[in-house]
Parts: sequence; C-alpha cells; structure tokens
Amino acid sequence: MNWLLVVLGAMVGAPLRYLTDRAVQARHDSLFPWGTFVVNATGCLVLGLLTGAASAGAADPRLQLLLGTGLCGALTTYSTFSYETLRLTEAGSGLYAAVNVVASVGAGLAAAFAGVSLADTLWA
Repeated sequence: MNWLLVVLGAMVGAPLRYLTDRAVQARHDSLFPWGTFVVNATGCLVLGLLTGAASAGAADPRLQLLLGTGLCGALTTYSTFSYETLRLTEAGSGLYAAVNVVASVGAGLAAAFAGVSLADTLWA
C-alpha cells in the first residue's frame, strides 16, 4: 500500500514539474534555467514544511510518503539541474552555470529551513 501513495504523489508531481517549468521558462528570455530553479526551491519548501510537521507529530507517515517521497520526489529534479548546469557550461556560460549551482543549493536549503520554521510556528 505504501508504494501506491508514492505513485499517486508522483503522478501529480511529475506533470506539475513539467508544466511549472515550461510556464516559468516561457516568461524569461534567458539562458538561466528559471523553471527548474523554481520547482526545486518550491519542492524544498514543501518538504521542509512536511518534515517540520512530522517532527511536531502533525503529519502522518502516509502523508510523508504521498507528499514527501511521491510529490516532492517527482517535482524536484537533481538530474535536470545537473544537465542544465552542464549545458550552460558547454554553451560557454560558465558564470550562469556557477550562479545556478550556488543559487540552487542556497535557495533549496533556505526554503527547506523556512518550511521547517513555518511548521514549528504552526504546530508548536
């Protein structure tokens, strides 16, 4: 039964990632991969919030499987982040590649910490 929760979450997360990426990227005339940046930071925020809620006893383990492993696992994408960073480097945009790495890791960590902090505020 647990695997079904993961599959259901992923069935929402994967198309959401694709559609969000396309919508965000269509609004920017830039080589920088804004769509992937947004979905990864958003996924980190949701996962941080879920982790904080679980630590406070407010999130059921099944919800963690559905939203954490399923939704966030399919929404966020380390492989696309890596590919786009490599593509930027190969295109001669080393500065964009470096900014992508630093900003993505920084924003992801900040979003995860913000999610945990928000959960602590809501369920403390």
